[in-house]
Amino acid sequence: MTNSWRFSTLGDRHRALGSKLEDWSGMGTAWSYDGDPDAEYMAIRTKAGLMDVSGLKKVHITGHAASHVIERATTRNVERLMPGKAIYACMLNDAGKFVDDCIIYRMGPNSFMVVHGSGQGHEQLTMAATGRDVSIRFDDNLHDLSLQGPLAVDFLEKHIPGVRALPYMSHMATSLFGKPITLSRTGYTGERGYEIFVRGQDAGEVWDRILTEGRDMGIIPCRFTTLDMLRTESYLLFFPFDNSEMYPFENEGPGDTLWELGLDFTVSSGKVGFRGAEEHYRLKGKERFKIWGLKLEGKNVPGNGAPVFKGGKQVGVVTQAMYSPLNDWTVAIARLPVDCAVDGADVEVRCGTHGPIKAKTASLPFYDVEKKRRSAK
Repeated sequence: MTNSWRFSTLGDRHRALGSKLEDWSGMGTAWSYDGDPDAEYMAIRTKAGLMDVSGLKKVHITGHAASHVIERATTRNVERLMPGKAIYACMLNDAGKFVDDCIIYRMGPNSFMVVHGSGQGHEQLTMAATGRDVSIRFDDNLHDLSLQGPLAVDFLEKHIPGVRALPYMSHMATSLFGKPITLSRTGYTGERGYEIFVRGQDAGEVWDRILTEGRDMGIIPCRFTTLDMLRTESYLLFFPFDNSEMYPFENEGPGDTLWELGLDFTVSSGKVGFRGAEEHYRLKGKERFKIWGLKLEGKNVPGNGAPVFKGGKQVGVVTQAMYSPLNDWTVAIARLPVDCAVDGADVEVRCGTHGPIKAKTASLPFYDVEKKRRSAK
């Protein structure tokens, strides 16, 4: 394990499954298990799988100015967000460039929880809170167990009354196996799923009982990187792995606009006053690239960073690719020039392992294009 400073109480369970607890966002995280990643992918797409995503950072914002802090730090109008609801948002720097994404949970009138990844979310919130009547608290005791897949609701319904009626992007305080939790109908897989926010001292029992009692339903533990297969099909970006922090522009510092990433929908209509707002609006129509999809021939999966060529000239780069045993396709997320971000253009991916692979450009997402699975009633 790397020199992490954050720790999941499930570490020993991940080691028993074969993980070496690679570092992500300061926490030893189960990037790998000894089992078959395709089986984990299939479990989440057709049954259910359980992941420890506690490496996500949980930040509580409470006090009279809590909503003002979030309004300043994020792209969403949270005054419209009622308790029990959640919303996906982005955060920008002063240059109007993306620095993190998050989910905002409204817990009460003056109480929010913001869950973000490995970007600058905590720093952005702390900066916006300076001089305001608000408390910012980073919470690493709160673990996040993600139960994802079409059978997740069937399992939880045995233990939590009313779970089937919980709408997408909503949450509720409840209990599971006699332990207090916050149950949220959110996830990062493109499937109907739930996140279980549970105290560290209770996480082991909840993890064990879900896997034991859900075994006959096909529920299995899933490594963190199974998300890469799922997110590629479902157009879910993962900072910084799809960003210019990983694939820098020549003679430019890192930073991508929401217009380039296809995340401009996260800006509430007409909203101003959030950090980077003026530059965000000014940069519309000045995209240097677009996040776009590729459908590749065959089953060989190119590695991250594989160059994309068109007409003998490199035009872009693959940021994540996968082969789906369920859908029998090889697809990829790529960074492409704006004029290549169209459907059906012929390109070639040059993979260091598999050689040249023919591909066609395709709009995202590939799977569940209308996004009905994750929001099903």
